[in-house]
Amino acid sequence: MEVDLLDFVEQCRQLVKQALGKHAGEPASGGFARWKHVVLHCFRLEDGHSYRETPNRLQYMTEICDALGLDPDDMPDFTTLYKS
Repeated sequence: MEVDLLDFVEQCRQLVKQALGKHAGEPASGGFARWKHVVLHCFRLEDGHSYRETPNRLQYMTEICDALGLDPDDMPDFTTLYKS
């Protein structure tokens, strides 16, 4: 079954924010919000790519970047994802 990645990211964002509650917006390692950190992990797993591929893939997925509040030209430091 094929999954629409944008729908997946939006649903994941909603669930993660709900699960983290008031802590969702707090910065995780790397300086971006905890919910973004978790959603990026889920996105990577669902799409089946490595951590190192994440920044390159997201640069071409503007709708997903919009859903995450990320600027495709100014991605956060993804080395924090590699260490997690």
